[in-house]
Amino acid sequence: MHSRGTEETLFLGASTIAPLLRRLIPGVEITGAERLSRLSWAGTRKLSSVPARSAVVAFSAEKVYEVAERLRAVHGGAAVVLGALSPRTRNAQVELYQAGEVGHLVATDAIGMGLNMDLGHVAFTDIRKFDGRGFRELSSAEVAQIAGRAGRYRTDGTFGTLKSLGPLSPSMIEEVEQHRFPALRRLYWRNVELDFSDPDALLDSLQRPPPLDFLVQAFGEDDERTLSTLLHRDAIRRQVTTPEALALLWDVCRIPDYRKTRTGAHAELLSHIVTHLLDGGALPDAFVAERIERLDRTDGDIETLMARIAWVRTWTFVSWQRGWTDDPARWRAESGQVEDRLSDALHHRLTARFVDRRVSWVVGGLDLEGEISLEAGGVSIGGLHVGTISGWSFVPDGGGLPRIVAQAVRRRLRTEVLEQLRLLLEAPDSEIELDAAGQLSFRSAVIARVGPGPSMLEPKIRVRRTELLEPGERERVRSRLVRWRDAWVEQLFAAFERPDVERLSPAARGLLHALRSSLGTIDRHEVEDNLAQLTADDRRALARLDVRLGTHTIYVHSLLRPAAQQARARLWSVRNERRPLATAPANGRATLPVEPGEAALFTAMGFRIVGDLAIRVDVLEKVAAEGRRRARVGDPGPLDRFSSWLGTSHDGAVGVLQGLGFQVRRRADGRITLRSPRSRR
Repeated sequence: MHSRGTEETLFLGASTIAPLLRRLIPGVEITGAERLSRLSWAGTRKLSSVPARSAVVAFSAEKVYEVAERLRAVHGGAAVVLGALSPRTRNAQVELYQAGEVGHLVATDAIGMGLNMDLGHVAFTDIRKFDGRGFRELSSAEVAQIAGRAGRYRTDGTFGTLKSLGPLSPSMIEEVEQHRFPALRRLYWRNVELDFSDPDALLDSLQRPPPLDFLVQAFGEDDERTLSTLLHRDAIRRQVTTPEALALLWDVCRIPDYRKTRTGAHAELLSHIVTHLLDGGALPDAFVAERIERLDRTDGDIETLMARIAWVRTWTFVSWQRGWTDDPARWRAESGQVEDRLSDALHHRLTARFVDRRVSWVVGGLDLEGEISLEAGGVSIGGLHVGTISGWSFVPDGGGLPRIVAQAVRRRLRTEVLEQLRLLLEAPDSEIELDAAGQLSFRSAVIARVGPGPSMLEPKIRVRRTELLEPGERERVRSRLVRWRDAWVEQLFAAFERPDVERLSPAARGLLHALRSSLGTIDRHEVEDNLAQLTADDRRALARLDVRLGTHTIYVHSLLRPAAQQARARLWSVRNERRPLATAPANGRATLPVEPGEAALFTAMGFRIVGDLAIRVDVLEKVAAEGRRRARVGDPGPLDRFSSWLGTSHDGAVGVLQGLGFQVRRRADGRITLRSPRSRR
């Protein structure tokens, strides 16, 4: 709207913008040029059937790479055009195609902008693209712009789709063939009359609404986001105190982010640039030199080289800004030379990967599996990283791998996984680990999860789904982990496996069953009937099994050790679906404060809740026994022994005794007398 030539201004575009152009510029003269060749629909094809001198269009780098690999396998090679390529690399790839060294071109929609080639056919792999905000379908006009690369001058061209996509709609085909499209109804607009009087005024002027109803405010542009980011930095905001400084900041924010990553790295670089410019008037030579030299490396893969090219193009842009460097000619030359070297390296890397590569990824009969290497959890083919191993599953990089490549990788990984399965079946239980997330691992590979089962002592084993194991093999994994689980639980109750158990009365065996179900601790009142039926032999046998018949609690003393408490905490957590799994108190602590909602967990670990404290049951029984002794003999005594056992203050010990039902009277000398609660039977 604001660019004008000295005598005449030409706008080049499609006729769809003509109505809006007339409203923007009354009196504008519009002329048209007819397409001299015919563009016609050619239907759907398999990729292997796409003819020579064709372009295949995809809308992600991953898909472009996949299609190029498949075409190379079938036809010997393909040139690649991506929007992220430098002009030099793009032109070299196009020349590869134009010279006939390859018969196909694989490209993103960048092919529709400024590339004239000898194409006879354009095939679409998809008509959905990500436009920077979200995924959407292409309009008929956009399809025509891309498909229009087919045919040249008076040579007709065709367009079509791959069978995986299916045919285009009849209405879209007709619009493309007839080159008739709906007129545009709106244009994106942003105010150019900016107010540099202060930062807030600048931000407000950028948000000024459009003056015409068919203009739509453009939001979220890179330069605006960068401006807002930098103005939130106090150091920069303190520097932009004049309109000139603020205008300079805006100019710096408009440096293009050629990487298109929308990460903080671009804003960080611009922060350094504007700080130098505001401080000293020009960027220090050492600063520019160090940044460019850092990029002057031709090693790395395709993505790495494209990233370096994007960075060095930033410095080329900077070198063309008046007054930003002391020696702009030098930096234009140096950045240009680095870009050329990187571009040539990228062209060679693309050619090596997609043209006549010795190891084919997608043609059978080649030793593809022999080129697959596994190291540090990664999977690579011929030195190119293609994915990772997660547990016993393969996770490909990016958008996935070509089908035949993925099959080869899985065949190779299946061999490895079957060996791991063999080792698992033979391994001792100590090599299987349960982590805080409820995952079971073997040799650092997560292979299953535990979840609630029929009872607290029978957590359910859920083996991770993986395409590398058959159903029968997954069942063998599950069975092995069930054996581990059962052994883990049985180890807790190892004392119950002694010969004495067989000689116990039914009442005593019922008591053991109740203890087992409650992880080794149970309130006495819940098993009074069993206790009443115990014989003297039962009581002696239970003592040998480490069962303690306390006044308040019946418990297995060996299950109060830290390792056993840890296992109890985990079993309870699994049953109650708590993540991360709970852990036992550190250093074997006997008394801890109870947080809201934690009472059930502490009970499962062998604690009893008294007031707002969780007290390990053996300690609580000892406190209760000493309290009864003192009450019985009427012996006034100090609180020190109770406090020491409980690990509390004197007041805390008094609270516990009262919680147990004792009447406590504190004397002036600090000693106490106790009156016993009503005795239990």
